[in-house]
Amino acid sequence: MSKRKITVALTGLNNTDNPGPGVPVIRGIRESGEFDARILGLAYESLEPAIYMDRVVDKTYLVPYPSDGTDVLINRLLEIHKKDPIDVLIPNFDAELYAFMRSEKILEKAGISTFLPTLEQFEERHKSNLPDFGKKYGVKVPFSKALTRADEIEDLKKDFEYPLMVKGKFYDAYLAYNTEQVRMHYNKITAKWGLPVIVQEFIKGTEVNVVALGDGKGNTIGAVPMRKQYITEQGKAWAGITLDDKKLLDLTDKVISGMKWRGGMELEIVKSFDNELNIIEINPRIPAWVYLAVGAGQNLPEALLKLALGEEVKPYTGYEVGKMFIRYSNDLITDVKEFEKLSTQGEL
Repeated sequence: MSKRKITVALTGLNNTDNPGPGVPVIRGIRESGEFDARILGLAYESLEPAIYMDRVVDKTYLVPYPSDGTDVLINRLLEIHKKDPIDVLIPNFDAELYAFMRSEKILEKAGISTFLPTLEQFEERHKSNLPDFGKKYGVKVPFSKALTRADEIEDLKKDFEYPLMVKGKFYDAYLAYNTEQVRMHYNKITAKWGLPVIVQEFIKGTEVNVVALGDGKGNTIGAVPMRKQYITEQGKAWAGITLDDKKLLDLTDKVISGMKWRGGMELEIVKSFDNELNIIEINPRIPAWVYLAVGAGQNLPEALLKLALGEEVKPYTGYEVGKMFIRYSNDLITDVKEFEKLSTQGEL
C-alpha cells in the first residue's frame, strides 16, 4: 500500500537542554506506516537546531513570536501557506496555543487542519485554576495560589508550609525554602512570563508523567506513563522508562473523559509516599519525550495527524513496559551561509 502524501507544519524545533517537542513529533510522523510527510519547520529563532538537522525538516520558515500579536503570526502562516500549501499544523508550545486556538476557523477556511484543545479546556487546566479543576473532576491536586502582586509573598506563610513550588503560567518551576527565595523566583518568572505567578504546595514523592491523546469526545486514543530516570538542572527528563501502572492510566482516562480533551496532553503527577496520585500540572500539548511512546508501540504523532484530518482513530490497547529513552548531546556542523540565508530571507 502506497503512503499518502501530506504536508505538515510544526513548531518546537529548539532541540537544546530544554527541548521542544518538534523533533520527536517529526520522528513519529516520519515513522508512520500511512503518511509520506513533507515537513515544514516553523522557527521563532534562526539557531533552533532542528532547522539544520539532516532528514528532520524539509524546509524552514521563520515566524514571528506570538507576543508580536495573533494577527501578525497568523498572517505570516497564511503567507507561507499560499506558496507552500500546509495540510496540517501542529503547534508544540503552550505560549503559542492561544493564537492558534483563536484562529482555528480562519486556518480551517484556508485549508489548514489542526487538532487543538478548546479555549475552555485550555483555561480550566491552567496552573492557577488547578484547585477548581480538582474539585470539578474529582482528582487530587496540590493546594495552590496565584500571585499578582509582590506584596502578597509575605502572607504566604498563613496558607503554606515551606518548602513550596513557585511556577510560571507557561513554564519554569522552582523550589523555595523561604520568603526571600520566593521573591527571587517571582521576579525571575514575571520578567520572563508575566503574571500571574503560581505558588503551589510541595508534595514529597515520586514524579511520574503520562503522555496522552484525547479524541475530543471523551475517549483516550493512547496513553503511556513513564518515570524520569535522570533529570537536568532545569527539571527536564533526560532519561525515562515506561511503567506498568493501571492507576495512572485510570486517572488519565478520568481526566480525558471528564474534560472531553481534544489533542495531545501531558499529565505531571506526584505519587506521594502514601500512594496517592496528585496532579501537579496538565500541559496542553505533546511533551518532548513523546518518542518514548512511539518506541513503546503508540505512535501518538501519527494518530494526532489522523484526528486533525477528521479520520476515525482506534484507541491503542497497550504498550511495551520497561522501554527506556536516553537523550544525548551532539555537535551539529552547518555553514554560516545557511544561517545567513534563513536570517535574511526568512526561509531555508
